[in-house]
Amino acid sequence: MSRGGGRPAAVPPPGTRLRPRTGADGLTVRFVPEDPSDDPFEFDFGRLPLSPLLQRTFAAAFAERTRPGAGLRSWEAAQNAFEDLRTFARVLSRSPRPPLAAAHLVPAHLEEWVLERGGAERASRATGQLKLTLKRIEGLDAAFLAKLTERTARRVRAETRNYSLSELKRITAAARRDIRAAALRIRSNRDLLEQWRHGRIDADADSQAFRRGRLLDHVDRHGDVPRYPGGRRAPMRWAGDLGTVHDHMTALHLGLADTAAFVVLLIAMTGENASTVMRAPAAHFRADGYAGGPATAIVGLDKRRRAANRYRDAALVDLPSWIPLPDKITEVNLDRVPLNSPFAVYSLMVELGAPARTALSTGRLVVWWSPGGGGGAQPPGLREAVDDGHIQTWAARHDLPADQRGTARTRKGPPPQLNVTMSRLRLSQAELNQKPASHTEATLANEYLLRNRGNLDEYRRVVAAALEAEAGKARTRGALQVLTDQDIEQARVDPASVAKRYGLDATRLKELISGELDTVMTGCTDHTGGPHAPAGEPCRASFMLCLSCPCARAAPHHLPFQVLVHDALDERRRSMTPLKWSERFALPFTQLADLLERAGQAPVEHARSTASEDQKKIVQRFLNREMDLR
Repeated sequence: MSRGGGRPAAVPPPGTRLRPRTGADGLTVRFVPEDPSDDPFEFDFGRLPLSPLLQRTFAAAFAERTRPGAGLRSWEAAQNAFEDLRTFARVLSRSPRPPLAAAHLVPAHLEEWVLERGGAERASRATGQLKLTLKRIEGLDAAFLAKLTERTARRVRAETRNYSLSELKRITAAARRDIRAAALRIRSNRDLLEQWRHGRIDADADSQAFRRGRLLDHVDRHGDVPRYPGGRRAPMRWAGDLGTVHDHMTALHLGLADTAAFVVLLIAMTGENASTVMRAPAAHFRADGYAGGPATAIVGLDKRRRAANRYRDAALVDLPSWIPLPDKITEVNLDRVPLNSPFAVYSLMVELGAPARTALSTGRLVVWWSPGGGGGAQPPGLREAVDDGHIQTWAARHDLPADQRGTARTRKGPPPQLNVTMSRLRLSQAELNQKPASHTEATLANEYLLRNRGNLDEYRRVVAAALEAEAGKARTRGALQVLTDQDIEQARVDPASVAKRYGLDATRLKELISGELDTVMTGCTDHTGGPHAPAGEPCRASFMLCLSCPCARAAPHHLPFQVLVHDALDERRRSMTPLKWSERFALPFTQLADLLERAGQAPVEHARSTASEDQKKIVQRFLNREMDLR
């Protein structure tokens, strides 16, 4: 039963015997993917160029590596792990004295495999995965086992470049044109099919339309065009007279160009990972309840690499700020299909792919008809998902020139065409919106934007401008009044003069020094007379605003809190984008830096080293916004 209650989990009936994952000969391993839509697959280790003993040894290690809960959940991950073992076996077979048992493996074998893969840095990821499998082998030599436990060289991530705003607009405009054409084509053919099925097309009046309706009916029912019986199964002549097989199948189903355009637009709008989009379901929940408000589809997404946090619900409703709103258009206007929001693109893809999902018995969003694989490797038929090769094929059919950057402006001839990939589309969305999608803000800053070189100079200028603007606010606003240690000493004998110096009365001064007025980093001398609330009403603003409030005063006992908050804001630079950090924290950080400079280095270091655990907890609660009045 789940932790949150509910019905008990289904269990096998009594007497059920689980099918063994390893064959009786120990040379085959059966892998069952976590996704029920993926078929089980058997990996044959008898084909590896190894001794029978090593074949069974590798098979046992692979079986342990792919068992439930071991981390490899998809067919692709298992296939990659097997491919690493296969290439390692090939290296072993070419050795002057090929090893016959696990104890014969030596570090040089692994080093040679790494060199064949392009070196330690290029093979970093594959090396780490291969080591995880080989560690499951029993009876390894101590030197080889030590080699497996060495730290794997960190892979150097290649810098990449996002698309500029103008480039992205060209890409998405081409995708919209293709999608609108697909919607017009499929909707009109479905309308013709419905008229034919209801007997509204007279065969004598328009035999072409009647034959067309008959052909569409066959395609819809059988998932293929009418064919002659026999070995070649050629399309019937009357069907050939009406067009090609591709024309007939894409009359009711999405084709490659249509599906690629949908995927391009979805990723460009949402910033979701390519694998997440490919696994997205067509089933969704309409949060707006069709009540006339903003249309909102709640879609359950799956990002495998996030392990326990892989599942999440995404709301497809908002319009990206960088996409211009089109003229008002309606659903029935086929020439202007609305594609101005992620919801519109998603819901249209759900609609146009419905027949293919029924034929495939799948709930996946991305479905399409393919004329076949390269060189006849795959027969024609309906498919799920597309890859970067499909996206690049789609882009090659359009005129998508790249912007002229730097020295490229002086080159003669036409500008180079854009290389459109799903990863660059996602990077561009992250760059333009500065918001994470299916990842944390730290990942956005350190894994995506840090490697992006597409708009680096412009981004630096924007961040510099934001920092200068916040620093300017700090300079123009009055500096916080801070009591010194000498003021505290004088207040014990002459409180009236000290109070007058800081615009207070003697009672307020006493309360400030004793900590009765504390608001984390300062003390508030008038909580009903500040600028952040109507006169006479209590202030409900964040304590962060106290740094620039005329009602705030600081005393020496506030210094540890100021140091801790200053350090915490500086630490947050690592987990936020520079632009967002500058917009949110540059002003208080500058104000705190000014306070610490006025306090002096020695008192600041003393406050930093002697800060108590209670003070640290208060600052943590403050930065987590647990003290905000809502």
